[in-house]
Amino acid sequence: MSLSASEVNILKHAPAVDGVLPVIHQRWSPRSFAARDVTPADLALVFEAARWAPSSNNEQPWHYIVGVRGSETHAKIAASLAGFNKNWAPNAPVLILGLAHSRFVRNGNPNTYALYDLGAATALLVVQATALGLATHQMGGFDRDAIRTSLGIPEEYALGSVIALGYLGEPDALGDAELIARELAPRTRKPLSEMVHSAWGEPARLG
Repeated sequence: MSLSASEVNILKHAPAVDGVLPVIHQRWSPRSFAARDVTPADLALVFEAARWAPSSNNEQPWHYIVGVRGSETHAKIAASLAGFNKNWAPNAPVLILGLAHSRFVRNGNPNTYALYDLGAATALLVVQATALGLATHQMGGFDRDAIRTSLGIPEEYALGSVIALGYLGEPDALGDAELIARELAPRTRKPLSEMVHSAWGEPARLG
């Protein structure tokens, strides 16, 4: 018997660490989304969180194209998805494409930190979504040329990820054994010793 959505949600939570915001450990990337719609008020809150991200020279280069279920934009984003993503992500009630303006507005020079800043904004977006009881899944698997054409995106805007957003659905609703297995698999992360260094190749002593 497969686990329920609520059971999987508990399984996916990272172990609590005293002093770390619980919402960070509660965030994960499901593929099964319920039919329940996301309210405009909650959508506004996740974008409000993204709005206050830091950015190089306060450029705030991020933009988001949001498609809600039943809209032309949702259909266009869904049509661009590739691989396994096209099997599950169109079921999410909200599909979002993140963009970054690749030049500084004030002088037209290249902004080499634009995608980095988009990532910072999107990190706040997904954490805020988690705090609201929403689920998110970011994807790089989509046809970039197709989505740029279908949504009329100018060349000076770099493409980030597509984000599926909604409420957690039942794992069995995915209808695919491999996708269900991924949904049920425990989450893992590298230890701090492999990612935080006092010098190259030397783990920092923390705590």
